[in-house]
Amino acid sequence: MMQRVYMDANATTPLLPEVMAAMRPWFDDNFGNASSIHFHGQRARAAVDHARETVATLLGCRPAEIVFTSGGTEGDNLALFGILQSGGMLQPGDHLITTAVEHHAVLHAAEHLRDRGILVTFLPVSSAGVIDPEDVRRALRPQTKLISVMMANNETGVLQPVAEIGRIAREADVYYHTDAVQTAGKLPLDVKAIGCDLLTLSGHKMHAPQGTGALYVRRGTPLEPLFFGGLHERHRRAGTENVPGIVGFGKAAEVAMAGLDAGIPSRTAALRDRLEMLILQSVDEAGVNGGEVPRVANTTNLWFDHVEAEALVIALDLKGLAISGGSACQSGATEPSHVLLAMGLSEERARASVRFSLMKTATEEDVDFAVALVPQAVARLRELSPVYAKKTAVTVSGGGLHD
Repeated sequence: MMQRVYMDANATTPLLPEVMAAMRPWFDDNFGNASSIHFHGQRARAAVDHARETVATLLGCRPAEIVFTSGGTEGDNLALFGILQSGGMLQPGDHLITTAVEHHAVLHAAEHLRDRGILVTFLPVSSAGVIDPEDVRRALRPQTKLISVMMANNETGVLQPVAEIGRIAREADVYYHTDAVQTAGKLPLDVKAIGCDLLTLSGHKMHAPQGTGALYVRRGTPLEPLFFGGLHERHRRAGTENVPGIVGFGKAAEVAMAGLDAGIPSRTAALRDRLEMLILQSVDEAGVNGGEVPRVANTTNLWFDHVEAEALVIALDLKGLAISGGSACQSGATEPSHVLLAMGLSEERARASVRFSLMKTATEEDVDFAVALVPQAVARLRELSPVYAKKTAVTVSGGGLHD
């Protein structure tokens, strides 16, 4: 059987065995509806409440401030629409500040809000992918109602100065949301230190099941629901709770906290750095996007000139290595990454960039496997590139015996 190594953790992660074990009883014997008042329902309610307490501990907040969702996209949409709607209606002229490098769950929601009369400012980023907090301050208007800035970029891993932005938001008395989907389990999270009013998590990025997530909503923050039905989640998110998924999410949060205490992010960062170093030592005309600024421990985004990212992803997959050409939500897209373009990369280089994102279970053997494959795959694809072949031919013909 072919050896396979998975380095696309920012797209999704597998359930850990202990997460599956925690969930399993809630699929059969413990099948109650958490809103029912009989024995079965109250047992389910207790399990949901325990998970809520665990996720709250992960974020340093009150359990009542956790709203369970179906994942990051719903959480981001609930944050943006929930704040910018009043009485179920958007107020044209209200102002939203966000960035040009957000996940599409925020970016497309912001564009939709703009189309419906909300004023939206998309802040630029530096060549390293970082926004200037002073740009946030300069963008503020009397009508500004919400600032939404992601904590860690899903494509590059670059971290934004979220705490500094939180201070600016508090001074301006503006609500503040951060998408922390790619940060949970990779860095300690403290909503008080960040200074945010809302924060999004997604279960399947941290070894919980797909279709689970949470939105932190600071006490006192007005939030209009997206769904209407029952009174679930304190009137903020109607719908019968996904008890097995919530239990799994709670267990994954518990495991994530233990991993932080055990120093797993430092170990992962060392593996990531070794992967970068060894690949770049073996491949010329290559580099790291955002490598000069702080990033989450598991992520690197590398460019290889004269190579199409999609072709490289396919070539490596055929050899057993799974990586990504960028966000999994854009898989199959023909357009280059909006994140890399916002960082000032040319379309050609953006199309030549791939993402490696390691799981917390990654090993040195996994890194060695990738390092053995990537240079070979890049070299082979360059041989097939007419542009690279022409460039190489010119270099060779122009050389001399002493070059």
